[in-house]
Amino acid sequence: MGLGKEPSIIPPENLALYEALVKTNPDIQRKGDKVPYTSLNGHMFSYLDGVGSLILRLPSAEREAFLKKYETPVVMAYGTVMKEYVEVPFALLKNTKALKKYFDISVEYIASLKPKPTTKKKAVATKKPVAPKKAAPKKK
Repeated sequence: MGLGKEPSIIPPENLALYEALVKTNPDIQRKGDKVPYTSLNGHMFSYLDGVGSLILRLPSAEREAFLKKYETPVVMAYGTVMKEYVEVPFALLKNTKALKKYFDISVEYIASLKPKPTTKKKAVATKKPVAPKKAAPKKK
């Protein structure tokens, strides 16, 4: 499915299953209101798309094995293949214990990447007000 396909219609069951998965790792926090996701060091590594499919980011070897084992489609977002992501079948999403293995692999992979620089805007420095110059006394 991927980002940008349909308006968000995430089934409550999928959201609850995703939140249960995220809670298996106390170092990770679910973010996002409209698009629930997880990220670490500025890298997103899992999210629920607009219809509630779990999309998970995996390193190359694990991704290829996952695609073969679960026969899942490539993930498309805005007409582009998301090369590092896999779509988790609903049957696996319902099996938190089995899915935790892949979630942990994803967390470990993302932790190995160089952190992205923060994009928060810095506070604009304000100039200190300059006191008006006093006029020099007139000579007599």
